[in-house]
Amino acid sequence: MVITGADTRRGRGKATSPNPVKEAALELGLRVEHEVEALLESDAQLGIVVAYGAILRSPLLDHMPFVNLHFSLLPRWRGAAPVERAILSGDVETGVCVMAIEEGLDTGGIYASATTPVDDKTLFELWEELSDLGGELLVQWLPQAFAHGELLAPTPQRGEATYAAKLAAEDRRVDLDAPAAEQFARVRLGNAWTMVGDKRLKLIEASLDRSVPDVRIEYLRVQPEGKRPMLFSDWWRGATDEQRAAFAQGPPT
Repeated sequence: MVITGADTRRGRGKATSPNPVKEAALELGLRVEHEVEALLESDAQLGIVVAYGAILRSPLLDHMPFVNLHFSLLPRWRGAAPVERAILSGDVETGVCVMAIEEGLDTGGIYASATTPVDDKTLFELWEELSDLGGELLVQWLPQAFAHGELLAPTPQRGEATYAAKLAAEDRRVDLDAPAAEQFARVRLGNAWTMVGDKRLKLIEASLDRSVPDVRIEYLRVQPEGKRPMLFSDWWRGATDEQRAAFAQGPPT
């Protein structure tokens, strides 16, 4: 059985269409439901949760064991935005965990995990990579999960827990006087912005120049308020001296 969101309207018409998860499940001949309570009628041995977006509680947790594919190396970054917080904090690596679901927020034991470097990946790139890594991890772990007839016990989380609160718009605001690495991290989240004078400027793409003693950020694409995205070099040519002064990087190379 697969639990996923209900069909939604797409486009201008009134017709609804299923999401990709439902489409894949139907192609495989699996039963699809839209309410998680339908699992109470199931005799499944295990529930697997991926990006569900809600906390499961009793009586579901009493009915069967559940595991969650969490996108961090627990106990670091429990909560709603673990990938975003890993990027913002400059983490060297992150990963995925198959964890037991219990009443607490991402406090359950770990069944399996895999790591990957963060590098200069954008949020989208890291999400894609972790999704693939997590799928592979689940496929590897599942055949071993009931090796002795019952679900094997997980390993308790070890280390100091940190919490990944949802991002607010202000978390994506770039301080142009901040260190280059901090600015770059916010740009990689997507929807980064700053204020130049009294106008909002979206910062779409940037790169870091690590060849110089003081790491330097180079903005590549921006979007002025009320205009289309453009190359930073084009924005620079049309900017006033006061607007240019906001960027410590100076003129584009």
